[in-house]
Amino acid sequence: MSPTVPPVRGGGRTATSPKQDRSRATRQRLLSAAVDCLAEHGWAGSTVAVVAERAGVSRGAAQHHFPTREDLFTAAVEHVAEKRSDALRALARDLPPAGTIARTRTIVAELVDLYTGPLFRAALQLWVAASNEPQLGDRVTDLEARVGRETHRMAVRLLGADEARPGVRETVQGLLDLGRGLGLANLLTDDTARRHRIVEQWASILDGVLNREE
Repeated sequence: MSPTVPPVRGGGRTATSPKQDRSRATRQRLLSAAVDCLAEHGWAGSTVAVVAERAGVSRGAAQHHFPTREDLFTAAVEHVAEKRSDALRALARDLPPAGTIARTRTIVAELVDLYTGPLFRAALQLWVAASNEPQLGDRVTDLEARVGRETHRMAVRLLGADEARPGVRETVQGLLDLGRGLGLANLLTDDTARRHRIVEQWASILDGVLNREE
């Protein structure tokens, strides 16, 4: 019996074969295409065949990575949600000084932006579909709960909020609920000007709560 050969490592990461790299690239193209299709065409117009064509791969290749339509779209939204969290972590490295209104305003604007882009549109289509498709219901509910918890944690961390203080947790959650509402308003019309004014006002309210003297 021949000895087990350990994986080749280089530069601190496990080496991958060209086939693995191609498979990973195909999966990434499918995920990105699925989010774009869901945001642009809704659930009814976003079939596996449509996504595969947009990604430039065969339908068979798409089903190899994602056996069902539900697998594909829930994975796509989760994938972009993870990238969104990465972007929020990166934001923490380039913020105005803690305790300033400029910092609060920047964070509020970035969080609100999460709910006015293609991810929110895609997620909204999944919510609507889940209300009518039993096979989607549980997985979408679980996905949104996890995304919601992570976003709340990120918001608290970025804001330096002390949730032990009365009203702070509710005010941070109110910010996220506000973002969803502004995202909905932006679905039908360009709500940019009004949204900017609301962001300014909410940043002022939130800053007052976070930095209030006891």
